[in-house]
Amino acid sequence: MSSFYRPPCNACLNCDVRRKAVCSALKDDEVSELERTMSFVKLEANQMLLEEGEPRRRVYSLTSGMLRLSLALPDGRRQITGFLMPGDFLGLADDDTYAQTAEAVIPSGLCSFSVRDMDHLTDRFSHLKDRLHLMTRAALRQARETQMILGRLAPSEKVASFLLIMSSRAAEHGMPESPVHLPMTRTDIADYLGLTIETVSRTFTKLKTQGLIRLPDPHSVEIADKGRLSAVAGIMIH
Repeated sequence: MSSFYRPPCNACLNCDVRRKAVCSALKDDEVSELERTMSFVKLEANQMLLEEGEPRRRVYSLTSGMLRLSLALPDGRRQITGFLMPGDFLGLADDDTYAQTAEAVIPSGLCSFSVRDMDHLTDRFSHLKDRLHLMTRAALRQARETQMILGRLAPSEKVASFLLIMSSRAAEHGMPESPVHLPMTRTDIADYLGLTIETVSRTFTKLKTQGLIRLPDPHSVEIADKGRLSAVAGIMIH
């Protein structure tokens, strides 16, 4: 089960994602208001945080690790809809229930807030509400990117688009664009792209053979030729 506990004093001020997460909207002397309402959650790899259809009672800010978001399909399969990185916010765009299941890809940590407490804070600090609106817009953009990837026909287009988008997102979160760190499994990637795991593996090998990427280890991809990879994807990611 997930582990909830109260954070130590000044945990927010010393947080690694302080300047990237929702709390970046608050001044240092305002963060204590946020911290008083917060609990911390630790998840092991593959542990579920929340399930699609559960009542929405809490919202979360990811501070470490990675989460995968998924939907249950009518035939019992899952469709992974996205991956959250440190600094991302979870639960803001949902209504009365959570629209997706969230699980840890690797050991992860999150700040947790009740919906009521977060609503009170956004009423009190308008700049916090503005920051959440920006993060909602970013989440919608990521959803559009997922739709764009799924609309691609060829596996090479899907995988190339995925790598470029993950590289771009890493840069937005203050991480290197290359090598792209992919802590998720090939099965996760397949369930995100709507492909089989065998097709994903063959496509990675094909892109490597073409000199577009290098594969130093199973969870890292070096982008060797971004221009040509963008051409394969049929998009331009900045």
